[in-house]
Amino acid sequence: MSDDDHIPAEAPSPGASQVGTGIQNDYYTQAVHGPYEHFEMDAFELESGRTLRNCRIAYTTFGELNEARDNAVLFPHMYSGTSKDMEMYVGEGSAIDPTEYFVILPNQIGNGLSTSPHNTPPPNGQADFPNVRIGDDVRAQRRLLEEEFGIDELQLVLGWSMGAQQTYEWAVRYPEMVKRAAPIGGTARNPVLSGLLVDALMACIRSDPGWQDGYYDDPDDVRGGLKRHARTWLLMGTSSTLFREEAWRDAGFTSLEDFVYNAWEEWFLPMDPNDLLTMAWKWKHADVSRNTDGDLEAALNRIEARTYVMPFAEDYVFTLEDCREEEAMIPDSELRPIETPWGHFGMFGFDPADKEFIDETVRELLAEEV
Repeated sequence: MSDDDHIPAEAPSPGASQVGTGIQNDYYTQAVHGPYEHFEMDAFELESGRTLRNCRIAYTTFGELNEARDNAVLFPHMYSGTSKDMEMYVGEGSAIDPTEYFVILPNQIGNGLSTSPHNTPPPNGQADFPNVRIGDDVRAQRRLLEEEFGIDELQLVLGWSMGAQQTYEWAVRYPEMVKRAAPIGGTARNPVLSGLLVDALMACIRSDPGWQDGYYDDPDDVRGGLKRHARTWLLMGTSSTLFREEAWRDAGFTSLEDFVYNAWEEWFLPMDPNDLLTMAWKWKHADVSRNTDGDLEAALNRIEARTYVMPFAEDYVFTLEDCREEEAMIPDSELRPIETPWGHFGMFGFDPADKEFIDETVRELLAEEV
C-alpha cells in the first residue's frame, strides 16, 4: 500500500470488548432452553454504579396479552435455573393457564441466557463481571414489561427461591403494579444460615485448581469444584426425612449414589462456574429493606398485593420460621406451608403431590378478588 492509499482513521483502535469473545457453552442455547427471545437494553446501569453495555434479558412467553393489557403473570426463576425450568407450572388446565393469562418468564442477569459472565467479552467477562443485585433484575424486568409489551399491571408475581426473592422485590419496589404475590420457598431478606450456605457453595467452586481465579478456558476445568458444589447443595436443599425414609426411591432413583449423581451432579456439571457465582452473590445479598433504609418491617408494609407466603415446611435454607416472621409483617397475607420431605427442592415435583399442592394454592390465590 502506498502512502497515497493511507488515510487517517476516524476512530481509535477497537478495545477489548470489540475483539474479545466469551466462552462457548452449549448448555446455554436455544436447543436446551429455548425457545426464548432477547430484550436489548443497550447500556444498563447497575445499583453498584457499574454499567453493562449491550445488556440483554432472555425471556419466553405463553398466551396472549389482552387488549386491556391486564392479564399478565410474571414468573422469575431460581438459582442455577432458566425460564425453561419453571414452564412445568404453566399449561392449559393449570392455575397459570396460558388460555387465560399472558405469562412472562424472564431470565436473571447472570444466569447464562441473559447477559452473563461466560457470554460477556472482556473487560467485563468471566471473573471481571460486576456484582448484580435482585433489584437490578427487577428494574430490568420492569423495562421489559413496559417497553416491549406496555404492561403496567401484573395479576400475579410468583417464584421459587431466588424467584421468591425477586417476587418480594417486585411487591415492595412496585407495589402499585403487583395485584397478587406468591413467594415460594424464599424470603424477603436472605437469612444468615442461607448466606453461610452461599459462602460454602462459592468456596466449593473456587477450591478447584482449574478455577484459575475465575479465568479458566473451559467450564469443565472446574468439574471437581462443581461436583463439590452440587453435593453441598444437596445437604441443605433436602431434609433428613428424605434420607431416613429413602423417599428418593419413589422418584425412580435406585440407590443413594444414583440419586446424588443423577439428580444433583448431572444438574450442575454443564453450567458455567462464574455464572453460578454471579447468581450466588446476588442470592446472598437479597434484601428488600434496601428500599427502606434497612427497615424490613417498613419494606414489607409497603406491599399492596394479596400475598400467599409459601415455605417448604422442612426447608433448611429458607426455614418455615423465617418465612413466618416475614409473613406477619405483610398486610394482606397468609402463610401456606408446603409439607414435603423434599425440603427446598419440593418445587421440582419429584413427588407429584408437591406440584399439585403448589398449583392448587396458586389457583386459590388467582381466584381471590383484589
